[in-house]
Amino acid sequence: MSTLLSIVIRDGLESDLAACLALDHRYDTDHVWQMTVNEQPGDYQISFKTQRLPRTLEADYPADEYRLRLALPPDQCFLVVASKDGQGILAYLTMRTDPAYRMARIQDMVVSRPFRRRRIGTRLVNVARQWAKEHGLDQLTAEMDTRNYPAIVFCRTAGFTFCGYNDQYFPNQDIALFFGQSLR
Repeated sequence: MSTLLSIVIRDGLESDLAACLALDHRYDTDHVWQMTVNEQPGDYQISFKTQRLPRTLEADYPADEYRLRLALPPDQCFLVVASKDGQGILAYLTMRTDPAYRMARIQDMVVSRPFRRRRIGTRLVNVARQWAKEHGLDQLTAEMDTRNYPAIVFCRTAGFTFCGYNDQYFPNQDIALFFGQSLR
């Protein structure tokens, strides 16, 4: 596969949903963020520690058609990366807005396995930032689970900082981590 890849980032359409869901959503990780809760009377201490796994874990990112459909209206953000040379959809990003708090939350960002490490994710986040600014939003947040260490590293590299968690956020009750950045 050549190192040069000609792509276009565009608004996602309903007709793109099947191609997005068909992408290889799996990821490998050697680390997780381990959460520890220490509760004393009147005192809660919660900490996260990067924990090395005894072996590489292959995890499947939970693609969800309903979540993709929620990003289709024009006041939400659904971006796809398409190859100009006919390879189809290579990646996508969904971002939901909350105008009351002038923020946007990246819920999904998937780059198909064969196309990772080519700065596609960075380009997607840059377009999402611009979209959010154009829609008058001041804050950008990304969500992921504690096992998705590649996403944690990516967010930190992209300028996001850890800003919170929810210990039963996802439908399977997994812990969600939130990383945010100001758009001002």
